[in-house]
Amino acid sequence: MIKTQLEYKSIATQGVFVEVNESYTTQTCSCCGLISQSSPKGRAGLRIREWTCAECGTTHDRDINSAKNILALGHKRLAVGITRSLGG
Repeated sequence: MIKTQLEYKSIATQGVFVEVNESYTTQTCSCCGLISQSSPKGRAGLRIREWTCAECGTTHDRDINSAKNILALGHKRLAVGITRSLGG
């Protein structure tokens, strides 16, 4: 439902709505881009709210890290170009 609302609002304001695949965004380090051994994985990893990347040493809040990765995916998608016309 939130995606539908965001798409509606972006069309109404002549903005751009880009849907990205959010898979592994909580596990991927937003600094070095790797999925380290220390990142939270699977159902057991859902209770882990903060973790430190074993590769680069950056400490992450799970939700903030995921948001940064999703934003980066959106920016990457926009850099490639939008293949469909705005508004439909």
